[in-house]
Amino acid sequence: MRKEKEIYEQRLKKHLDELKWLYMELYDAPDRFEELCAAMERVYCERKASLKAMDLEREADPEWFKGNDMLGMMIYTNLFGGTLKGTEGHLDYLKSCGVNYVHLMPLMESPKDRSDGGYAVADFRKVQPELGTVKDLEHLAHSCHKEGMSLCLDFVMNHTSEDHEWAKRARAGEKEYQDRYFFYDSWDIPGEYEKTVPQVFPTTAPGNFTWLEDCRQYVLTTFYPYQWDLDYRNPVVFNEMMYNFLFFANLGIDVIRIDAVPYIWKELGTSCRNLPKVHTIVRMMRMIGEIVCPGILLLGEVVMEPEKVAPYFGTVEKPECHMLYNVTTMATIWHTVAVQDARLLRKQLDAVYRLPKTYTFLNYLRCHDDIGWGLDYDQLENWEMMQVPHKKYLNDFYTGKVWESFSRGELYNDDPVTKDARFCGTTASMCGVEQALETGDEEAMERAVRLDLTLHAFMLQQAGIPVIYSGDEIGQLNDYSYKKEPEKAADSRYVHRSSFRWDLAGRTEEAHTVQGRIFKGLRKLETIRGNHEAFTARARAETIGWEDPSVLGIMRTGESERITGIYNFSRSEKTVSWIGGGKDLITGEDGAKERTVTLKPYGFIWLREEL
Repeated sequence: MRKEKEIYEQRLKKHLDELKWLYMELYDAPDRFEELCAAMERVYCERKASLKAMDLEREADPEWFKGNDMLGMMIYTNLFGGTLKGTEGHLDYLKSCGVNYVHLMPLMESPKDRSDGGYAVADFRKVQPELGTVKDLEHLAHSCHKEGMSLCLDFVMNHTSEDHEWAKRARAGEKEYQDRYFFYDSWDIPGEYEKTVPQVFPTTAPGNFTWLEDCRQYVLTTFYPYQWDLDYRNPVVFNEMMYNFLFFANLGIDVIRIDAVPYIWKELGTSCRNLPKVHTIVRMMRMIGEIVCPGILLLGEVVMEPEKVAPYFGTVEKPECHMLYNVTTMATIWHTVAVQDARLLRKQLDAVYRLPKTYTFLNYLRCHDDIGWGLDYDQLENWEMMQVPHKKYLNDFYTGKVWESFSRGELYNDDPVTKDARFCGTTASMCGVEQALETGDEEAMERAVRLDLTLHAFMLQQAGIPVIYSGDEIGQLNDYSYKKEPEKAADSRYVHRSSFRWDLAGRTEEAHTVQGRIFKGLRKLETIRGNHEAFTARARAETIGWEDPSVLGIMRTGESERITGIYNFSRSEKTVSWIGGGKDLITGEDGAKERTVTLKPYGFIWLREEL
């Protein structure tokens, strides 16, 4: 016990001065700070011995999550295993996929008819009853640890559901709880906010505030009217939410995904996005974690281009998030497929590769959400791709409305006035598997599977943690049955939020099936990635371009080897000159005997040279 107390006091001493300084600068509330410190020590004392041991191991190896053998998967508990216990029963399947990082989509208690997919939390300490209990979640985390897997869970910090106890008491007129949100008696202050704060979803509400008829007040609702924004100018809000954060950590959650990070702090006269005090909040959260539970990681959801995302990593001396999403690259990959032009993708990768190698990104092709076409239109317009018609073309391409398209999917938040919309669909359907099945065209199917694997190979060649959306590993298609369910019919994101097809997963050993071809192809790529040091974060990465803009190369150079990936984003076969040699890591053959490389339509090659 004495040794544990010494460990805690050492961690506290390391951060106490900065934590207190930031807290007092933000709140000037010494009593609240003392309350926070007392709670932190109490949570540490309650932390299980196994988790404390894991903390020490990870403190000794702070880059434990940066290995090139890391592979993540995003899973909806109800769709994958039915319940938490059911999901735990399928850990063997996840291991067969090579997965060692499991992201469970939101599962805390939320109202069924106003849940926003679980992001409208009514109780941070209770699991949705149909999924199980907090004890089930804790047991799943323990089982994951025994299997060498880390568990990630969303922490919705920006807002609560209107069904949360705080919101109910605020609505009932209790001032203490109204002060935890943004409540206003008149439109005067909300009207001032509206002058500078853009809307996230212009088609879902007339503004950022919702009028509550029963209590005759306005409340700030950035995302949806049933999600009330928390006011982090109130130290009670910060403290209470940190206690929820530490509650998750003590359940054994390894990665806390902070939802909607840039929105957390609001100030009148600003856009209420990416304000400096957001970084103060995240920095304090990082220190609290390092004092109480240093084995956990912070993953920030920041949907911006890499240069604007980077500040959320903090600095070497004052770090913030451990990991961030590489959102822009994901959207630009799909743009590249549609236009057969990799110039913008190359430009953005060059920006990523200039960032410090200590930064860890999560890379992905698809997620639970839609794809928004937030591309670099200043650059695209120089190439005569104008924003409004280009967004329309991308949406027409991916919904299969243009003759050259092979994709299937649906629009989300389609705005009839601006003609702007986002897109929803599974990776396989976007790559053409669905269309090929419709037409019975085996040549089209071969191309669709090849594109699917090529895009995954491209993702796997990036530094960081590759994350696969559950079902993509077996080529699961769009599911349009959601339209028959009243509570889902208006939300097209359910087209790719369908139940996991265990019947298809049972066919991965059949080489001739779509499931077998995609599953085995992915496993081969993932194994290669894990066995070569040129895929590690330490390797130097650079892009290679040719006169033909549809072909893009990535060269990763480690201490003993260089691996070059060359990707054809065209519907035609391409031959490009290549001054290097190398062994084809997929076929095992010499891949550049004639100083040229020939790539099938939407094909790729990985070449390895010894140094």
